[in-house]
Amino acid sequence: MKSMNKKWTAREVALDVLTKVDIHHSYSNLQLNQTLQKAQLSRTDANFATQVIYGTIQHLNRIDWMLMPFLRTPLEKLEPWVRNLLRISIYQIWYLDRIPPHAVVNEAVNIAKKRGHQGLSGMVNAILRNYLRKKDQLRIPDHLSVKEKIALEHSHPEWLVSRFIEDYGEEEAEQICRVNNLPPHHSIRINPLKISRDEMVKLLKEEYQDEIEVLPSPLSQQGIIVKGVGNLALSKWYEMGYFTVQDGSSMLVAEVLDPKPDMTVLDAAAAPGGKTTHIVEKMNDQGRIVAADLHKHKIRLIEEQQKRLGLHIIETILADARELKEHFSSIFDRILLDVPCSGLGVIRRKPDLKWAKTENQIQQITRVQREILETVAPLLKIGGVLVYSTCTMTKEENQNMILSFVNDHPEFELDPFLPRYLPQIVNDKLDASKGMIQILPHYFNTDGFFISRLIRK
Repeated sequence: MKSMNKKWTAREVALDVLTKVDIHHSYSNLQLNQTLQKAQLSRTDANFATQVIYGTIQHLNRIDWMLMPFLRTPLEKLEPWVRNLLRISIYQIWYLDRIPPHAVVNEAVNIAKKRGHQGLSGMVNAILRNYLRKKDQLRIPDHLSVKEKIALEHSHPEWLVSRFIEDYGEEEAEQICRVNNLPPHHSIRINPLKISRDEMVKLLKEEYQDEIEVLPSPLSQQGIIVKGVGNLALSKWYEMGYFTVQDGSSMLVAEVLDPKPDMTVLDAAAAPGGKTTHIVEKMNDQGRIVAADLHKHKIRLIEEQQKRLGLHIIETILADARELKEHFSSIFDRILLDVPCSGLGVIRRKPDLKWAKTENQIQQITRVQREILETVAPLLKIGGVLVYSTCTMTKEENQNMILSFVNDHPEFELDPFLPRYLPQIVNDKLDASKGMIQILPHYFNTDGFFISRLIRK
């Protein structure tokens, strides 16, 4: 491993992170954060390294397909760092217009010389120069099925494309895959107990001047969309508790739950606490909210968020959601079940997910979701509201799960008045009269999200 004492380039950081992800199957965002802390790149170089890492992962199987004709050794047989050096080079040449191709090749050869030997650098040079000569001849074959074509063109695993086609049709499936490869924008939720949305917008504009674009979110009165800025969780205002980093579609969950001051609320799978604190803000920090999670370190995250935001009514409990009936009876006015899921709605933010997930994992997780629903739902008072939500897009985990539950439990019904809790932009796009909505990433340029509202009769 290269010593961090030497000055790293952005491409060396990108290569190091991708090689670790390749070898250890670790998450790129964790590896990137660790490496950036040590490498101490300028903001511009850090942004470039981040773009190369996420872009390469997003377009991985298209990049590998473009590389294969120029390799004598199969890609999987190459040393991991060589494989990933070729990948980041193809990504820059094919997907980034602003970098001259010869500069990409020269940098790759220099890195190969530092990390390997003359033979390896010669091989890298030959492969990339050959690719440059013939790249315009590469064509996605006409004989591919729709599924295979979408999978290759938009770089998704074929099983996942099949799922999207089955659930939403070919046109929607392609849109999902296309948007999954676009960079997400930053979205924050202001803390109305400390600052108004207008005041926060003003502070951001004064601080960053023309560097960024700041827009009120159409999905939540507390939401702000910020374009062209880095990690807002590193800002002084975040530390002061003025806002929480949260996607717009995720903010809809607390809106649909509609908690009121002095209610008793349960968030049964609460960590890291983004939705929990939103609920508290809507309750004006008055009442009681129990936030449960299975992991001790995640409970600490909820407690840290409560302290940072200056909130007081969250009671944390270390417990599996499936065991909460041992702690509580039917005392809750509102219950949020933001259940563990496959996470396929957040692929734009975590591109590793599409390569890490398998169909078997989805089947396993639906069993857990149903167990949680069965054991937590009885803790709701008669007349109370339960919101079941996920950040995924499979009908198995979402619509089918809820319809099956309601069918088996006639004491629960889907709320036909769900539209009154949603902003106009959502009601214009989706029919919420059946008590549930599925947001796809291309609808509002947000994460994919499922939200349903159930009432105990």
